[in-house]
Amino acid sequence: MESSSAATPPKMKEQTKLPTGIEGFDDVCHGGLPTGRSTLVSGTSGTGKTVFSLQYLHHGIRHFDEPGIFVTFEESPIDIIRNALSFGWDLQELVDQDKLFILDASPDPDGQDVAGSFDLSGLIERISYAIRKYKAKRVAIDSITAVFQQYDAIYVVRREIFRLIARLKEIGVTTVMTTERIEEYGPIARYGVEEFVSDNVVIMRNVLEAEKRRRTVEILKLRGTTHMKGEFPFTMGTHGISVFPLGAMRLTQRSSNIRISSGVKDLDEMCGGGFFQDSIILATGATGTGKTMLVSKFIEDACSNKERAILFAYEESRAQLLRNATSWGIDFEKMEADGQLKIICAYPESAGLEDHLQIIKTEIGQFKPSRMAIDSLSALARGVSLNAFRQFVIGVTGYAKQEEIAGFFTNTAEEFMGSHSITDSHISTITDTILLLQYVEIRGEMARAVNVFKMRGSWHDKRIREFIITDQGPQIKDSFSNFEQIFSGVPHRVSADIKGDLPGVFKSVE
Repeated sequence: MESSSAATPPKMKEQTKLPTGIEGFDDVCHGGLPTGRSTLVSGTSGTGKTVFSLQYLHHGIRHFDEPGIFVTFEESPIDIIRNALSFGWDLQELVDQDKLFILDASPDPDGQDVAGSFDLSGLIERISYAIRKYKAKRVAIDSITAVFQQYDAIYVVRREIFRLIARLKEIGVTTVMTTERIEEYGPIARYGVEEFVSDNVVIMRNVLEAEKRRRTVEILKLRGTTHMKGEFPFTMGTHGISVFPLGAMRLTQRSSNIRISSGVKDLDEMCGGGFFQDSIILATGATGTGKTMLVSKFIEDACSNKERAILFAYEESRAQLLRNATSWGIDFEKMEADGQLKIICAYPESAGLEDHLQIIKTEIGQFKPSRMAIDSLSALARGVSLNAFRQFVIGVTGYAKQEEIAGFFTNTAEEFMGSHSITDSHISTITDTILLLQYVEIRGEMARAVNVFKMRGSWHDKRIREFIITDQGPQIKDSFSNFEQIFSGVPHRVSADIKGDLPGVFKSVE
């Protein structure tokens, strides 16, 4: 009788992956690059291909004790070591420890410009020897474009590079090799053949949008394994590349029932006892309606409770913020001196949205506040695509919730008076609480009105109430009980003795 095991086909091993150490990128490729295979990293000049390669090697050495080989066809080893220092990577130390070997493979055109004479056999043996000597697990080749530029016979170069990649695959190392492309959304590589010699393809872009550069990364293919589809924004900071895989975010954080004060007693009552400790609050309204003041009171309350708060300001200078706060009886300078407040002022145009997001995450990570505020989101939205702005807001709010930080953001509405659409900014669904501030013309004068438009998970006062700014801060008065259509921009008086079908709702006098 034939055994059942003999009829069972051998089970295929699942493809293992090697973490790159590039923040966010391993989430995009579901764990890292496929082990023992080659990955082509393609992009135009300045997209960060060399940084990608070095970060991949540095992470392997530092965190997994996996020695690496860096093969350079363009820059000298001295320049590579010097440039890496700007990201905090001491490659010379790794070289001295025999953890990293930089192989200078700059092509010598002398005597090799005849079609068919190009041969990488010598280089292949040098790389193979270095891998054995240093017991390398990771290899980076930067860049194969230089080889194509040096020799005219493309089919010969393709054959030799294929031999190189085949040898590396046979040895079992995981390889990253870079190549240049001419257009951001054109052919994958300049010579149209590089992608065929590699198992995986990663495309890095540096697109000019509204006079700003926006970097994105896309995994075109990871042969035999899964990955996230589409482009993902990234930035290059002091610690290398950081990718923001917003699609990989999971809404797994716990929701707190603990309340915190807004700093305004009457507003706390309108919100059913204050904001939730881990909530995202949005104050939206025309300029001058009191949004920055509410942010200031929110921060003051944190500092009065010996908590830390951080304020990112994109519309006003530090001097203006301090002056305005003083006019409301708030001493920001003392809070800073006590180490409870940090103010970061920057022009929105000073960097791309991804860079601003990275700065926000870095500052929060270092200062560790319990509350944060951004004044204002609309300033950052100017001149950027709607999708890029929404990704930025998701990144900020997601990070705040992950760190269990209460976030208070402001948004300036374009309409000075009358109703305006909160959903136009595409951030209303991301926030937990929305405070609607607006000017109203009533009783022959201008007045301010406030309404708790939305508050997730809590009862809240739905009335529209008068909002007054004094030298002691805000005061919230009674509702405009004798008027209706306040936020429509055309309020009119109603008669108290003509009641509607619902308590507290009045019909207008015909």
